Amino acid sequence: MIDEKVQELGGWRAKVFARVRELIHEADPEVVEELKWMGTPVWSHEGILCTGETYKTAVKLTFLKGAALSDPAGLFNSSLDGNARRAIDIREGDRLNEKAFKDLIRAAVVHNLSSKSPPKARGPARKRTK
Repeated sequence: MIDEKVQELGGWRAKVFARVRELIHEADPEVVEELKWMGTPVWSHEGILCTGETYKTAVKLTFLKGAALSDPAGLFNSSLDGNARRAIDIREGDRLNEKAFKDLIRAAVVHNLSSKSPPKARGPARKRTK
């Protein structure tokens, strides 16, 4: 279904979206992609990594836990004032630092994996007393 969405876009947004999608899969071959929330593409690995939205003037990639990620290349350029989310707006003619983007995807995976609580150990069974 995401393929159909990309084809419907056409133009520069389709090219950017398709390339970003490739980069996400290269960075994390185990990524799961699906459409949620009225057709929004979502990439997950033990939790949501990012969503992809298209607007007239930008392709927006929103990292739900972006504020917790290191962004040494300064890719985040939108939603910077939130407590959790950060986004990358790619406009026509922008060049995305592909290596830094893949590093950001990998960091989001690591963050999701490290945020998962380990299963609680069960103690020995207790006998019921009357």
